[in-house]
Amino acid sequence: MATTTVSTMFIPVHDPDEALAFYRDALGLEVRNDVASQGFRWVTVGAPGQQVDIVLFQPHGGRSQTEGDALLTLVTQGSLQAAIFSSDDLDETFEKVRASGAEVLQEPASQPWGARDCAFRDPSDNLVRIAQS
Repeated sequence: MATTTVSTMFIPVHDPDEALAFYRDALGLEVRNDVASQGFRWVTVGAPGQQVDIVLFQPHGGRSQTEGDALLTLVTQGSLQAAIFSSDDLDETFEKVRASGAEVLQEPASQPWGARDCAFRDPSDNLVRIAQS
């Protein structure tokens, strides 16, 4: 039987440098690729030892003005959920991300469905949740 795995996910960001400060510096992801083209950047990050790539992309890069504006509106409203990460030490990760200045939406808490997690907004207003692994 074939096995399907996640290889890549995309997170829209306003500013690649601000996004790197959050995803690389606060969350501890490694930069795997940083490509500039026609005034836009696509930065790929990922967790060390994990084969999933996360592409931090600018909404207007490679899109029409109308498409980019529509996507940017969703990002600005916080309508797009970025990702759910896991950490083997949720409290330590929470403190590191909070110290970066990220907006805290929820401190570490046990959820009714069994998970213990926390939530932030990244610099582009994407919802980011981190669960205890």
